[in-house]
Amino acid sequence: MHRRHILLAAASAAGLLTAAAPAAAQTGDSEVTELVVTGTRAAGRTALDTAVPVDVISQDSLNRVGVTEVNQALSVALPSFNFPRPGLADGTDTIRPATLRGLAPDQTLVLVNSKRRHSASLVNVNGTIGRGSSAVDLNTIPSAMVQSIEVLRDGASAQYGSDAIAGVLNLRLREASSGGNLTATYGARVTDVSTLVQAPPTGANWTVADKAKYDRTDGETINLSGWVGLPLGADGFLTLAGEYLDQKKTIRTAPDWRQQYPLVNGAFDPREASFDRYNAWFGEPDLEQYSLFANAGYNLSDTTKLYGWASYQNRDSTSAGFFRRALDDRNVIQIYPDGFLPLINPEVEDISGAVGLTWKLGEWDMDTSLVYGSNRMDFTIRDTLNRSIGPTSKTVFDAGGFKYEQAVFNFSGVRTYDVGLATPLNVAAGVEVRREGYEIFAGEPDSYRNGGVLLNGAPTPSGAQVFPGFRPANEVDKHRTSVGAYLDLEANLTEQLLMSAAVRAEHYSDFGETVTGKLALRYDVNDNFAIRGSVQNGFRAPSLQQQFFTATSTNFINGVPFDITTFPATDPVAAALGAKPLDAEESLNFAVGIVYREGPFNLTIDAYRIDVDDRIVLSENLTQANVRAFLQAQGFIGVGGGRFFINGVDTETWGVDIIANYRLVTDTLGTYGFTVGANFNNTDVTRVPQTAQLAALNPAPILFDRVNILTFEEGTPESKLNASVDWSLGAFGATLRATRYGRVLSPGTTPTQDLVLTPKTVVDVEARWNVTEKIRLSVGADNVFDEYPTKTPPALNTTSNTPFSNYAPFGRSGRYVYGRVSVNF
Repeated sequence: MHRRHILLAAASAAGLLTAAAPAAAQTGDSEVTELVVTGTRAAGRTALDTAVPVDVISQDSLNRVGVTEVNQALSVALPSFNFPRPGLADGTDTIRPATLRGLAPDQTLVLVNSKRRHSASLVNVNGTIGRGSSAVDLNTIPSAMVQSIEVLRDGASAQYGSDAIAGVLNLRLREASSGGNLTATYGARVTDVSTLVQAPPTGANWTVADKAKYDRTDGETINLSGWVGLPLGADGFLTLAGEYLDQKKTIRTAPDWRQQYPLVNGAFDPREASFDRYNAWFGEPDLEQYSLFANAGYNLSDTTKLYGWASYQNRDSTSAGFFRRALDDRNVIQIYPDGFLPLINPEVEDISGAVGLTWKLGEWDMDTSLVYGSNRMDFTIRDTLNRSIGPTSKTVFDAGGFKYEQAVFNFSGVRTYDVGLATPLNVAAGVEVRREGYEIFAGEPDSYRNGGVLLNGAPTPSGAQVFPGFRPANEVDKHRTSVGAYLDLEANLTEQLLMSAAVRAEHYSDFGETVTGKLALRYDVNDNFAIRGSVQNGFRAPSLQQQFFTATSTNFINGVPFDITTFPATDPVAAALGAKPLDAEESLNFAVGIVYREGPFNLTIDAYRIDVDDRIVLSENLTQANVRAFLQAQGFIGVGGGRFFINGVDTETWGVDIIANYRLVTDTLGTYGFTVGANFNNTDVTRVPQTAQLAALNPAPILFDRVNILTFEEGTPESKLNASVDWSLGAFGATLRATRYGRVLSPGTTPTQDLVLTPKTVVDVEARWNVTEKIRLSVGADNVFDEYPTKTPPALNTTSNTPFSNYAPFGRSGRYVYGRVSVNF
C-alpha cells in the first residue's frame, strides 16, 4: 500500500469514528481508568493520559478467545500485532514468531512485571515470517497468571534498552492473596477443506480431482488451567497458576498426485491405486505442555516490599517434514516400502525466576532485582532414516539442540522534584547489567554422519532425513555481558503541555557502545482533545543466536561431497566471503497522534515512521559453482558454501494505528462495549547487503534475494481491521468479533511464482452463561464461517504438501469450535 493510500484510509476511518462521538457522549461518562506502568515511569497515568500510545489488554479479553495462546489473544485484540502460524518449518512450528507493526519478531521487547524476559533459544532459519530472528516465546506464560498486558506502540530503546524498536509488551502478573479459578476448555477444528490439485501422470490408474475437497474434524484440544491466591504471612500474597495443554495435530494437505512407487516392467505399480494420498502433514503440531507459575510479594514494612516469581514449562511438540515417496532416492525401500513422513519432535524446557526489593531511600522509591531465565530445545527426529547407512539405519535419532540463558540485575530509583513547573519533575534513573549465554550441543553420530552406502554407485546424503543432527564441530558455548544506565524525566511544563525525555547508554562486551535518546510531548487542547508525538533513536543488539548459530549438512554435487554450513559471521569461511562481526541495528522513530474522549467514547489515532539501518538478516545459501571454486582457492577444501548472518538491510516503515472504544449502558437491553481498531502499514527495503568478495565473482551471487525483500515489504497484511462488541445482561453475555486481514504477498523467486493472498475476514463468536455467581459456561467458535486463505495453485505446490501459504496471517486450520467451564472460588 502506498503512503498516500495509508493516509487517505486513516483519514477516512478517523472521520467515521469521530463522527460517532456526539452520539456516544449522550449516554454516560465512563472512560479508561486503569493505571499503566509501561512507557512512563510517572505514577498515576492512565492509558489515555500518556505521551505515547499504550494499549491495555485485560484478563477478560484474554479469556474471550477459543485458542488459549497469549500470542493468539493479542493478535485478535491488536490491529498492529500479527501471529502467522507456519508449518513444515522445523522448530518454528513449535515456537512461532509474532510481529508488531510489520517489523521483525525480535524488534519488540517483552517484559514481565516491567523486567526483561529471556528469549527462546530457537533462531528461525526457514522461509517464514521472522526468518533470521530469535524472539521471546510468549506462550511459555500461562494466561491464568496474566492480569493484563500493556502494549507500548512506540520505540523505547532509551527507556528499556535493546529490542524495543517496534514497541514493548509488558505482561503484568496476577497478585492475589485469596480466591482462585479453575477453567477447562475443550475444542476441535470442524471444517470443510478445499484445495487445488494437479492431475496425475498420463496413464495412471488413480484419480485425485474428486478428493480436492474434504470434511475434517481434528485438532482436538484440551486445556486445563487455574490459579489460586494464598496469604503469605500477615501482609503478603502468593499466587500460583498452572496450565495443561493437549493439542492434537491438524492436517491441511492436498492429495498427493505424484507417482509413489518405482515402475514395474515399465508400468505403474498396482499399489498406486490403493495408496492413501493424504500422506503429508501440514498444519498445527501435536503438542503437550504443562506450565507452572508462582508470583509472590511480602511487605516487610510500610515502605519495604520483597517480591519475586518463578516459572517452569515443558513442551513436547511433534510436526512433520515433507513426505519422502517410496521411489525417492532419499528412501531405503527395505525400511519404508511405501515411503515415509519424517517427524521433528522438539522438547522445550523453559525456566525463569526473579527476586526483588522495593524500599524508600529518603525521597527516592528504590527497586532492585535479579531475574534469570533459560530456554532449552532438544530435537528428536522420528520415523526417518540415515540414507547413507542403508537398510541397517535407525529410524529415531537424537539430533542435539541448543540453549539460551539470561541473567539481569536492575537497580533503579524514582522521585519527584519541585522545580517550578506545572507539576513536579518526575526523575527516574537506573542501571542494568545483563549476562547472556548460548550453547549448541551435538546429537548422536548417526544423526549427522555419512555411513558410506552408495546408490547406483553414487554417495548418498548424510544424517537423519529432514533434520541432520548438530555435529561436534557445530558445538558452541558463548557468553557476553552488557551494562546500561538510563535517565528518564517527565513533567507538565505547563498545565496543558506534558514532556517526557529519556537517554540511555549501554556497553556490550562483544560489539561496543550505543547511546539512545527519546523525546515525547503531549498537548491537551482541552479536557477532550490532545495531540501527542515523539522522536527517538533506538537499537537492537545482535542476539547470541544470530552471532553463533551454526549447523552443517553434507550435499553431494556431481558425486562430490561438500559441507554446506550456516556459519557464524566470525568463522574464517564466512570472513572469506566478506562477513564481518555483527553490529547493532539502529533505528530512528517518529510518531504523531491525537487522543479524543467524550463520556464513554474515546479515540486514538497515531501515525508513525520507523527507519531501521543495518538490519541483521540471514543470507541466501551461497552454493554456486564459482563460490565453491573461490573457497577452494582460499584453501577451504570440501566446503561447498553456505550462509551467514549479516548487517546491511535498511528499511522504512510507515503506518497509522486507529483505536476507538465506546460503552453503552441501557436499562433493558444490557451493557455493550464496542471496539474498532485499524492498522495500515507499509515497509520499503531501501538497501540490501553486499560484500566486495562476492561482488567480484561473475556472476555475483545475491546475498538477499527478492523473496526476502518482498517478505519484508509485503509479507504481512498491508491493513488489518478489528471490530468487536461485548454484551452482558444479567447472567448472560456474548462477544462478536470480526478481523479483516488485508492483502499479503507470498513471494516467489520470480514474479510468475508470486501468490497474492486476497483480503479475508475472520469472525469469532462466544456466548456465556453465569449459572451461579461462581460457575460460568461458555461456548463459541473462532473463525465461525470457516474462512481459509487463498489457495496455492498446483504450479506452486508441486508436492501437494502445502496447499496454503505459510504467509497467511491467520493460519490455515479453519473453524475452531469450543466449550468452556469456569469455576471461581
